[in-house]
Amino acid sequence: MQEFASQVPAAPPDQKPLGRAIVVTSGKGGVGKTTTTANVGAALAAAGARVALIDADVGLRNLDLVLGLESRVRYHLLDVLEERVTLDDALVRDKRSEHLVLLAAAQAREKEDVDTERMTELVRALRERFDYVLIDSPAGIEQGFRNAAAGATEAIIVCMPEVSSVRDADRVVGLLPQTMRPQLIVNRVRPAMVRKGKMLSVEDVNAILRLPLLGVVLDEPALIVAANRGEPVSLDAGSATGSAYRDIARRIAGENVPVAEPAPEGGMFARIGAFFRGRR
Repeated sequence: MQEFASQVPAAPPDQKPLGRAIVVTSGKGGVGKTTTTANVGAALAAAGARVALIDADVGLRNLDLVLGLESRVRYHLLDVLEERVTLDDALVRDKRSEHLVLLAAAQAREKEDVDTERMTELVRALRERFDYVLIDSPAGIEQGFRNAAAGATEAIIVCMPEVSSVRDADRVVGLLPQTMRPQLIVNRVRPAMVRKGKMLSVEDVNAILRLPLLGVVLDEPALIVAANRGEPVSLDAGSATGSAYRDIARRIAGENVPVAEPAPEGGMFARIGAFFRGRR
């Protein structure tokens, strides 16, 4: 795999530990995996970490759009895996941070075209050069998910506070190796709906999934605006949502940052936990 690691900036000679490879997944589509990957990656890079983002959603490339890098993409993941170009040719440098790079997905190919073993080797090569490798997983639990998770050593589960999203996340957790010890981000929470009993609370979600809570992100229009502009909201110092992503990045980096959880709701939703756990 020498071609994967040729010119990517290396860690200092006295620092040899591998970087962390984290797959961002959920099972269900549309829950915010790509937005999470972009914002957490941008926040880690803004704090000085060397970060590589991999869009593993072959056939449905979107991570470049959320980062505002679509005009810079010349080559993609499969170009590298199939040795048509070097990794350095395909890595796209972020326009805001010298510490952040993107490896985009192929748009006109299928997830089945990815060689899982080569994907694992590629992630390993990036771990030798970067502090964090974040892998944006496609929806579902088929080959695309397996490819995305193959080289990862950790997992972030992104889940919306709705029953179908929780059920799919629970299924994904059951498919991950136990060594990964996944953490949870509850995304698109609407406190007013939670108070009215029309949406699961964070407590309800984690009564089912029982995962370490990495963060809670509210459902705010600023996220859609930022994604459409290709400007990660985590770089906006005045944004409460951006602050939530920055706090998530700090927790990933090992800082002891408390997670602000809503008060326990009780309610009927909490009682469905036993049902899902019994099906795992």
